[in-house]
Parts: sequence; structure tokens; C-alpha cells
Amino acid sequence: MSARHKVSELLQAADIRVGGGRAWDIQVHNEKLYDRILAEGSLGAGEAYMDGWWDVEQLDEMFYRLLRARLDRKVRSPALLGQMLVSWLGNLQNRRRSRQVAEQHYDLSNRLYQAMLGPTMQYTCAYYGRDGSLSSLDEAQRAKLALIAEKLYLEPGMRVLELGGGFGELARCLAAEHDCEVVSYNISKQQVAFARKLCDGLPVEIRQQDYRDAADESDQYDRVVSIGLMEHVGPKNYRGFFKLARDRLKPGGLALVHTIGGNVSRDRADAWISKYIFPGGVIPSEAQLTRAKEDLFVLEDWHNFGPDYDRTLLGWDANFVNAWPELKESEDLDERFYRMWRYYLLSCAGAFRARGLNLWQMVLSHGDIPRYVPVR
Repeated sequence: MSARHKVSELLQAADIRVGGGRAWDIQVHNEKLYDRILAEGSLGAGEAYMDGWWDVEQLDEMFYRLLRARLDRKVRSPALLGQMLVSWLGNLQNRRRSRQVAEQHYDLSNRLYQAMLGPTMQYTCAYYGRDGSLSSLDEAQRAKLALIAEKLYLEPGMRVLELGGGFGELARCLAAEHDCEVVSYNISKQQVAFARKLCDGLPVEIRQQDYRDAADESDQYDRVVSIGLMEHVGPKNYRGFFKLARDRLKPGGLALVHTIGGNVSRDRADAWISKYIFPGGVIPSEAQLTRAKEDLFVLEDWHNFGPDYDRTLLGWDANFVNAWPELKESEDLDERFYRMWRYYLLSCAGAFRARGLNLWQMVLSHGDIPRYVPVR
């Protein structure tokens, strides 16, 4: 059986046709694509898309169908086997390796992120409300920030430890709108510079340090919050993360962890995502997180609003496309970057639509509060 026939047969199982006329059918421009996919799996498919070997009108719809049919589990390649061996033998999220994702991804031009993310500069899932009625990305991102603050039951004067601070909007919000003091850890040089400027004049300290450095502190905090960091912590470090959070949290305090979550426990990410977007990133599962926090925390609440990440990613993609004519000139970006970035955003949107990925907010305590009332 030819490589073309094998790949076409796999795609047909997901109702995707080669050369078809529907928005999710793929158009092949280079016949070498089929051998490349069989030899290199998702890495080969993604690189071939960046190279212009194939196109599809709606990448998100194609990935939704592909992942619903679980085709990602049916193609195994030598590249995948090598990646598995590396993840087993080493800690891909140690301090040295963790700097790679900051330098490769988060330290890209702030102008790119401002264009894509909008005024809130929130690079995590927005919250479109209990009934999904919020219409704009900016509204939904502000609703996410408000949701986090509500779940933490903040009081004026509280001290908050933020592990993985992003561009600083949450720290600014907690300080300016809730009268809290915030200490925030972040290893991204670009994000730290942006956050310090944003929070200037507020009781916010932005530390350009690895989150693990917070373990060396003697201070304890009323609240500990981590938004979008757990995806970079890695399975070998989950237990250490929760121990750190426990040690820094005062008696009677609350911790909140906001993370992408997967339905299957893994020790590595997709090969293409690892190479081009998030080196060393791994999406945790329920089992991995609960096992890691066992006997350290009481789980007070677990909220899943994963479908909102589909809408968030589509909003980012629309912003990116609209800004592209200016970005490609001002940031000296080429067509290969454009194809890579949209492949990233829309493949992730399809994964959330297929419910292979979720968005979780976990609220944790020492088990020493009378009762926690969940917020939605």
C-alpha cells in the first residue's frame, strides 16, 4: 500500500478528504507529504505545513475532526520514540531547560503579543461567563481576572504570591482593585520588563527568577496563585510545585492553580509543539495533579471551562491575522512564521473543541477553613 493511500485512509476515518471541497479537507501541493507524515508523524506534518506542502481552509475544523477520531494515537514515528526516551531519562523542565521556553517563546516581541492578546495582555484562557454570553475577548479576559479574585476571597492588605506572572495584569489587578500586596516570579525577560512598567507605583514586586526560587523564602502569604505555569512545570516536578505552594501558604489561606489539562497522563508534549512553540511543555492530567498534591492540600474546588479556550484561541488568531500586515514589516517576520503561528493557534483551538484538552481552575487549602463556597 502506498504512503498516499495509507495517509488518505487514516484521514478518511476522520471524515477528512485529500483534495476535497469542504473547509476541513486538505489540499496537497507536494506528493512527498505522505512519506514525511508516516516517517515523522505530527512533527513532519507541522513542518510540511510551514513549508507550504499542504493547505486547508480551516485548520481548526480539520484538527477538531482529526483529534475526535484520535488519529494522533494511530501514527507512530521514530521521532516520537526518541522523544519518549529523552523524557524518561531526563528532567526536561529543570532550571536550565526551563529558560529555553522563555527565550524561544515568551521573549518574542511584546509588540506581537500586544497585537494578538489585546489590552489585557492575558496569555491564558478567557472566561466567557457561566452561560457563555460574553461576546468580546477583552470582556472575557477581564471576567477571568474577576473570577480568580472572587475565588480567592481577597481582603484588603492580603499578601499574594504569584508563581509565573505573565505580563503582569493579574498582579496589577490584585493590587490596584483589591488592595493586595503581590510578589510575582517570572523568568521571561520581556514579560518582566512589561509587568514592572505596568505595575509601577503599586505594591507589586516582580522578580525575574524561576518559580522554584520561592522555595528559598521564609515568608508566607495569605494567597498563592499560579496562572498558566503548570504546563511548564513537568511531571517530575509537580510534587515539588505543590510542596512549595504549601510551604508558602499561611494557615487559613487559599491557593489557586489555573492550568490546561489533558484526559491522558503524559510525560511529553506533541513533537511539533515542543520544537516550535513550548519546549519542554507538558499538559498535566487529573491523575498526575491529584497524585502530586496528595497529603499536601485539600482540594476545595475544581472548575473546568475548557470550551472557552477554543473561543479564546480563535480571538487571538483573528487579532493576529488583522495585525499581520504591520507585524511582518515592523518585526521582520516572514511567511513561514505566519504559517507556524496560525498552525499553533488553530491546532490548539481544534484540540479544545474536540475536548482532548481542558482548562482547569483548582482551589486548594490546608484543610483548615470551615467551608469553601465555590464561585462560577
